[in-house]
Amino acid sequence: MKNVISKTTIYLLLTLGALMMLFPFLWMISTSLQTSSEITSPQPVFFPAEIQWINFSRAMEIAPFDVFFINSVIVTVIGTIGELLTTVLAAYAFSKMNFWGRDILFSILVATMMVPNEVLLVPNFVTMANLGLVDTLHGIYLPWVASVFSIFLIRQFFLTVPKQLSYAAKVDGCSEFRFLWYVMIPLAKPALVTMTLLSVINSWNAFTWPLLITQTRLTRTLPVGLSMFRSEAGSFFELIMAASVVTVIPMVILFIVLQKYVVAGVARTGIKG
Repeated sequence: MKNVISKTTIYLLLTLGALMMLFPFLWMISTSLQTSSEITSPQPVFFPAEIQWINFSRAMEIAPFDVFFINSVIVTVIGTIGELLTTVLAAYAFSKMNFWGRDILFSILVATMMVPNEVLLVPNFVTMANLGLVDTLHGIYLPWVASVFSIFLIRQFFLTVPKQLSYAAKVDGCSEFRFLWYVMIPLAKPALVTMTLLSVINSWNAFTWPLLITQTRLTRTLPVGLSMFRSEAGSFFELIMAASVVTVIPMVILFIVLQKYVVAGVARTGIKG
């Protein structure tokens, strides 16, 4: 009887927590499909009398969200691919290759994680300005092609792979690169998917750096464009919510599709320090 009560309580608390987390998102979707009168009504309206799909097209007419969307896709895809490449190579070097100063260098890199990102904004901007990359998509994603956190995450997973596999591969004449490509990367698939998803979400939702480095509509990403749209749309909250849905929904779908890999990757990377 105690187990039943305990499990029931846990499930009720988890359900309540899930509803609390989902409610703002559902309310945003509901608001994006309402009229202005329903939104400003004294009585809150959750289910609109008639779904207003036109809110999305009206939002697109006021601001070029198609351009913002394409920019976000380009920046996210290139930045994530670059980060994936540098992360895998660095993580393998720090976990499976022996060279002088390896542990000291890795400790220094991990220590840089304590530096707030805001401190790096000015040096990064000066660097991009010297390279002539201000107000370009290249200037947005270049600082993201390497991540110490991602290197740390994947290194932790690589450390769980037995050294005997590496020894056996070398006996068979396998090079370091072939061992990495054919053995380590397939084994690290859950961790790599987790890292990729986190990188995609961070790149897609980034606001401060794209706001600083961009100056025109042609190079803005969705978060920056949405912020500018709020002042252009004024008090038309249904349009603001419609634009917000366009910004948020791709990441929600991506996370739902890949959530099992995220859980598996996080669990596996925590086995060994």
